[in-house]
Amino acid sequence: MTRRRNVAPPREEVLAAAMRMIAERGLEKLTMAALGREVGMSSGHLLYYFRSKDELLLRTLEWSEGRLGAERARLLSRSAPARERLDAYVDLYVPDGHRDPHWTLWLEVWNRSQNADDDARDRQAAIEGAWHRDLVALLAQGVSRGEFRDVDPERFAARLRALLDGFSIHVAIGLRGTDREQVLGHVGEFLDESLGRPGLADT
Repeated sequence: MTRRRNVAPPREEVLAAAMRMIAERGLEKLTMAALGREVGMSSGHLLYYFRSKDELLLRTLEWSEGRLGAERARLLSRSAPARERLDAYVDLYVPDGHRDPHWTLWLEVWNRSQNADDDARDRQAAIEGAWHRDLVALLAQGVSRGEFRDVDPERFAARLRALLDGFSIHVAIGLRGTDREQVLGHVGEFLDESLGRPGLADT
């Protein structure tokens, strides 16, 4: 006879289940009750751990970003030309397509942040700050090695991420005429024009 589970699953298991539900069923199906059924907990038990759905979503985003951060670190630490690593950064940043679960979650957290407290806003800023710092460091390295034109890494990173965010929202919501491959093409052309073509130093 199988013993009934009395211990709550590890928090990471709950967050992974939440992300899986978003990917498979959409964010609108992610309720505390549905997630509780998925992981064998009551909705009240989930609320004890997460306090609110807003907190659950932010924790899930932080968990997902932790995994992306590890992948980003692996890609950027390779001994490859700066432009090749920049292209990998862009590829990781842009959604896989319409209803990409990670970007679906980001859009919902952004929407809810209008009424968020300072702690939630600080945690969102920390996530975005990690992407920004990695990009600034990569651009600075490319400039110092003569692989990129002499741009201000901080300013260029801010503008590039704004461009990526705009395009990524279009992809995630399924805006007609803006798919992932088109976006990657547009961004690639922008980087060619702004930083110099791959492998060619500014002359």
